[in-house]
Amino acid sequence: MRLQVLRFSSQADCTHGLLFELTDIGKRFLCYTLEDEHRAFKVKGETRIPSGTYNIQLRKEGGFHSRYNKKYPSIHRGMLHVVDVPNFEYILIHTGNTDEHTAGCLIVGDSQENNLILRDGFVGKSVNAYKRIYPGIVKALEKEEEVTIEYIDFDGIKD
Repeated sequence: MRLQVLRFSSQADCTHGLLFELTDIGKRFLCYTLEDEHRAFKVKGETRIPSGTYNIQLRKEGGFHSRYNKKYPSIHRGMLHVVDVPNFEYILIHTGNTDEHTAGCLIVGDSQENNLILRDGFVGKSVNAYKRIYPGIVKALEKEEEVTIEYIDFDGIKD
C-alpha cells in the first residue's frame, strides 16, 4: 500500500495537507492532514518531518497505544508508526484538531479550516477520518504488505 501526503499550505505554526492512497488507476483521496510547521532547524515537538518516503509499521507500546486500545477496542491493533525518519522518532498517525495536538506526527481529519486565517490550523471530524482510514492500512500491514507514506512539499518550501 502506498500513501501520499501532499502538503499545500504552510504557515508559522502548522502545515495543511491532503492524504491519498496511490492505486493502479490513480490517487484516491482519504482525508485532510495537519502537521507542525516547517523549520530550517528542528525544534523537538514543533517541527514537521522532512519530505520523503517512509515505511509505516504498527507500534504496540507506549501511551498512545494504551489510550487507543481503550478508545477504539474493536479496531485498534497498534499505532500507525512512520519509521526511519532522520532525526525524528515516534512519528504517528493519529487524531487531533490543531498543531497543539501534534509533536511532529500526522493528524487526520474529515474537514479543514484555512490556516491563512486560523493561525494554528484546524482539522475537524478527526475521529471519523481515523476510524475510516485505519482499518485498511492495518489490514495491509497484517497481510505483511509493505506500507509506505510519501510526504511531498507542494507548499513552496523545500527541506
